[in-house]
Amino acid sequence: QPSRVEQSEDHRTLGSSASGPGWTKVSCPCCTSDRVDPLVLVKLGEKVRPETKRWLLRLIGAPQKDGGAGLLAHPGEDASGDIIVVSAPRCTLLRTTEELGLCKTYKNGDMEAFSYDDRDNFKDSGTSVFLTLAERQYFVKYELDGVQAQRDIRIPGLDNSYTLQPRDNIWQKLSSAGVIVATIALHNPEQLKELTQAWYVGNQLAQPLDSVNSYFGNSLAFYFSFLDFYTWSLLPLLSWMVESVSGTKIVVDDVDTGPGVNGHMVQAVFSMIWSTVFMELWKRRSASLSYRWGTLHLAERFAEPRPGFHGNLGVNPVTGRVEPLFPEWQRDLRMALVSVPVVGLFLGLVIVGMLVFYWGEAQVKQIHQDWDSMWTQALLFLPSVLHIAYTNMLATVYMTVAQALTEHENHREQSAFDNHLTGKVLVFTFFNCFAVLFHIAFFKQDVPLLRKRLASLLIISQLINQVTEVVIPFLVDRFISAPNRVESEDDPQEDKFRNQGTLPVYPGLFAEYIELLVQFGYLSLFSCVFPLTAVLLLINNFTEIRADAYKICKLFRKPFSAPADNMGVWQIAFEVLSFVSVVSNCWLLMLSPQIQADCVEGELSCTNVLLLAVAIEHVLILVKVVLSVLIPDEPGWIKKKRLHIEFKSIQALRQQVRG
Repeated sequence: QPSRVEQSEDHRTLGSSASGPGWTKVSCPCCTSDRVDPLVLVKLGEKVRPETKRWLLRLIGAPQKDGGAGLLAHPGEDASGDIIVVSAPRCTLLRTTEELGLCKTYKNGDMEAFSYDDRDNFKDSGTSVFLTLAERQYFVKYELDGVQAQRDIRIPGLDNSYTLQPRDNIWQKLSSAGVIVATIALHNPEQLKELTQAWYVGNQLAQPLDSVNSYFGNSLAFYFSFLDFYTWSLLPLLSWMVESVSGTKIVVDDVDTGPGVNGHMVQAVFSMIWSTVFMELWKRRSASLSYRWGTLHLAERFAEPRPGFHGNLGVNPVTGRVEPLFPEWQRDLRMALVSVPVVGLFLGLVIVGMLVFYWGEAQVKQIHQDWDSMWTQALLFLPSVLHIAYTNMLATVYMTVAQALTEHENHREQSAFDNHLTGKVLVFTFFNCFAVLFHIAFFKQDVPLLRKRLASLLIISQLINQVTEVVIPFLVDRFISAPNRVESEDDPQEDKFRNQGTLPVYPGLFAEYIELLVQFGYLSLFSCVFPLTAVLLLINNFTEIRADAYKICKLFRKPFSAPADNMGVWQIAFEVLSFVSVVSNCWLLMLSPQIQADCVEGELSCTNVLLLAVAIEHVLILVKVVLSVLIPDEPGWIKKKRLHIEFKSIQALRQQVRG
């Protein structure tokens, strides 16, 4: 056990980020450095024995060719402590950069797919600024998650039931054994303070997206970029709404005549065109950001199985590697016999909630007719409030169930797992949020009720989201968590690292994207019956940006962020919703009593009205298709850069094969 002097020296080592006693040694001479930046904290279980910790330190520091992670590890105070601090040498970081297919700035100023053999010709490749903090931290986690046993290994300090078999994922095995409690990305206090000042402290409107990408990674940067782009894109829609609806009388009582022909029809058509142009312009902006952040050419390769994947050990017939195998028919059987029925059950619960909502709506209307007072007028909104609370609670429960179902399906690749989970959530969310609105609009044909329901959804849902996402975490942190992690400048660096581990895990972007998708649906599907939608969303989004920024900087652990070149499946979801908006708005306008009266005056039959609606719908769909073709998904210069990067990569591969 180190002496007090050695422990004190270790504290100074971690505090100043300078190499010293305690860090594992690098095997490559070029990786020797006078500075080691702590990147990741591994929190161990309370009952982990010193021999287990020492074995884990050796595993983390061992070269990859010997079955280790090829990283740098520091034991914290001593071998009996409950933390390990991890960093990474230069060569490991650069090899991972090449493996993931990231692009970096070449010596001529262009972005090129990084090549380890050509590393000296990339700008700043020998300095710490070559990779962002988010990239380095993700690379450490990537290497730790990928460590596999090369032979039978008995873990010191554990019983024989935890003996590792060849190809076992060591990190997953240690987590299930309780040896590893958490893997935490460490904050850099100076960078975090600088980012918060530029992001949400003050009156600035522009977001420091490059700084967000550098500190928190691509996934979060794309989310905030999309939120920012979406918010500012509401301005032309808002201005057009004010101009087109001005002079159009909007009545909100029970004798409302529905959308006006002049104002709301123009608003509906403009909203449909706006949603198409918005998505096409976003894809162009997304491509530009992907090039700037070096993810335009992410590697497409036969990935290793994700850590949660399990099966019988065998030879993969595609890659020839020995790895766990799981028959596809068993996965299909699990989806058909378990996942589909459970998802159907939750959709049934949505319908039950909708029926109860209609029953409650009828009851309060009757009460209002009998009493007709200010209190009964307010009571009219009670069914909507209760139903919104019910749908939010159901969505929370479903998210947990969907995660368990997708885990049970046992997908091999992480991308397949994410896509199936997202698909389940999207199906339920669309049904949960829009089923009642579509039923009111197209079956009940009750425009006043539809408008009242939209108003309730927009106002109450936004309040609930702000309370659950920011207010409650803030109160919990302020009065429960914060008092337990009070620290001073003289505290050992290890204690400061432990305090970061007391923060709750960041829940991810699922809820954030769902919230944006739902409000985008309200805007694109039903804005013609409630034009104030754009106003409410604009106000909400300006506060949402700052609230989300504050939340991720202060209330949760720093998340790991995998390289990403766009929003992934969420982008497809927004495009699908944009397409559905054409059908929705066309039929909403056809339900307008004014338009129906005009059709009666013109002596048009129901069949002719139906044919007219279908014709208008097809014309608008054609307009959307034409607009999507006329506006390329990526700028011309980006397309040329991408093709150039692909050409250079093929050339490099040919040279490797010939060599």
